[in-house]
Amino acid sequence: MSEYVVAPLPPVVLPIAGIGAFPVRRVFCVGRNYAEHAREMGHDPDREPPFFFSKPADALVAGDADVPYPPRTQDLHFEVELVAAIWKEGSDIDPETALTHVWGYGVGIDLTRRDLQAEAKKAGRPWDMAKGFDASAPIGKLMPVDQIGHRKTGAITLKVNGEIRQSADISDMIWSPAETIAHLSGLVRLMPGDLVFTGTPAGVGACRRGDLLEGEVEGIGTVTARIV
Repeated sequence: MSEYVVAPLPPVVLPIAGIGAFPVRRVFCVGRNYAEHAREMGHDPDREPPFFFSKPADALVAGDADVPYPPRTQDLHFEVELVAAIWKEGSDIDPETALTHVWGYGVGIDLTRRDLQAEAKKAGRPWDMAKGFDASAPIGKLMPVDQIGHRKTGAITLKVNGEIRQSADISDMIWSPAETIAHLSGLVRLMPGDLVFTGTPAGVGACRRGDLLEGEVEGIGTVTARIV
């Protein structure tokens, strides 16, 4: 084929701590992976295996850029998360070797149109428009494993206008990053460039235009986003 019907879009790439950039293929998110968050959403964390949803790669917002308040919602929520960046393909990965597929980690915010999500749940419909809208995934710089290692503990926090709203430890996850990646690889073949958002702790809540969101995972990095 000599010509495209429309001009191909440039690839989605994320900045890394160092030289180069990380090209993004797909964005997977695991739901309700912290027990207290599952409970605050009205679910029993002891009764379900991990489940997943997706965001488009171009929903990512890098470089601490401003994020527009999305249309069709009156209840936009923040959810801070540890993010794993995949660099080796694989399916049905053993949890014991799953972390060898991780190039590095970052900090992301899963923005959610909670009112649309509640309507979708009530009607038994997909969550896509509640989770996968434009600019719904602010993310900070990625840090390579060879610099920070695979951390099993570390504070995860989110501040809104300087006030801590979410605070936990990544060791509080129901399913560890290795277990999450192993489960996901049984559903899809993971490929280089895939990102895995690993769930959010309790304390999620609404944000408004003008709010400054600051997420951090101890020893890994930060993400900043102002809602405009």
